[in-house]
Amino acid sequence: MILKDIRAKARDLGVKNYSKLRKDDLIRAIQVKEGNSPCHQTIKDCDQYDCLWRPECQG
Repeated sequence: MILKDIRAKARDLGVKNYSKLRKDDLIRAIQVKEGNSPCHQTIKDCDQYDCLWRPECQG
């Protein structure tokens, strides 16, 4: 997903200061707003198979 789309998703979810966050931090903030663990690219053996960010994270 491109940064423009990620920022739009963050805006829609009400993430504060979304335009100032780096991509990884932005994705983690989105994960929190969605009620998930903010784990984007912080663990190797991810078991969250339904995560929107999994393909990019595991890539």
